[in-house]
Amino acid sequence: MNTLYDIIGIPLGYLMSWIYKFIPNYAVAIIIFTLVIKLVLFPVSYKIQKNSARIQLLQPKLQKIQKSFANNPTRQQQEMQKLYQEEGVNQAASCLPMVIQMLLLFGVIDVVYKPITHILHITKSVRTAAIEKASQLATEFGLINGGRAISSSDLRNELYTIEALSKYPDDFKNISENFAQVVSDFSAKFTVFGANLGKTPTLHPETWNQEAVILCIIPFMAGIAQLLVSVYSMIHQKKTNPNPQAGGGCMWLMMLGMPIWSIWLAFSLPAGVGYYWIWSSLFSFLVTLGLNLYFTPAKIEQVNEKEKEKARIYAEKHPEKKTFMQRMMEQAMLAEQQNGDSVNLNKDGSKMSRSEQNKANIDTIKEARKRMAEKYGDEYNDN
Repeated sequence: MNTLYDIIGIPLGYLMSWIYKFIPNYAVAIIIFTLVIKLVLFPVSYKIQKNSARIQLLQPKLQKIQKSFANNPTRQQQEMQKLYQEEGVNQAASCLPMVIQMLLLFGVIDVVYKPITHILHITKSVRTAAIEKASQLATEFGLINGGRAISSSDLRNELYTIEALSKYPDDFKNISENFAQVVSDFSAKFTVFGANLGKTPTLHPETWNQEAVILCIIPFMAGIAQLLVSVYSMIHQKKTNPNPQAGGGCMWLMMLGMPIWSIWLAFSLPAGVGYYWIWSSLFSFLVTLGLNLYFTPAKIEQVNEKEKEKARIYAEKHPEKKTFMQRMMEQAMLAEQQNGDSVNLNKDGSKMSRSEQNKANIDTIKEARKRMAEKYGDEYNDN
């Protein structure tokens, strides 16, 4: 797991270090850092928003398919997938931002946990000596890390070292020529309104001072920012699709669940991560708002026609290639054929016998293969 933190944390650390050189205030640097990441990922956001708008445009056709094949879920799914393919729409595109955000979170955590490495670029040998000294002080006086030794594999060892340096500065004077001074200067700027962003927020601080209050507010602000994004997305979806598909209850559950999860996670990580999350959600809201205003009904109709034409031309030039969804459809149909216990209905609503069910499955597969062969110019053999 530490390897994953390093892989993503190193490039983000260089970005944060470069920003910090120009703006030597950690709280402001995180805001700029977050904005830069959002700008870099804007093409991805644009593509996802465009795909989402096109799916909304297909809702009347999707609802018609749902009504036409209400008693045949397998056929209903096949027809919906066929429509997506013909329109060149990727259903899975909306999963991408969540994956990217989760990966970026690993990097952000690493950058916040390791400021001595990523921001100050102090050599490994000096860092190791400083961590060993901090571990010795922790076990000797019991005021750091609960009095336990600080492991070199502990992600928070640099934050513990900064804390030890602030409590016992004289003990670090011999670590290197200027280690104590450089880290002390940075520690003074590793704050927002006087609260150290390396500390973990808690609802039960030893003393309710200004720092404790600010640290406690950050997780709730992160949750509120996430709630803003969720509520706006739900309102926009309801506005563009007054007749939503089934599963609306799950959407509302996610809308409330994500902010709660954000608050819980922000209380278990350094405040710098929650602070990053606040700005990440706010910038995401602004990007989503701007793209929704850009993708007017007229604009999305125009975009949709262009994308359909691109999908058609690609299919003609690459008849041998099948999309992920096409392969999934074939697998689903083969599984349906092998599942002799599945329930199928005749046109009159009566339950099929085993032989009728097998014949219907074979006919469905043949028909689907025939359609695919016709669409992609392949040779079709009924046997």
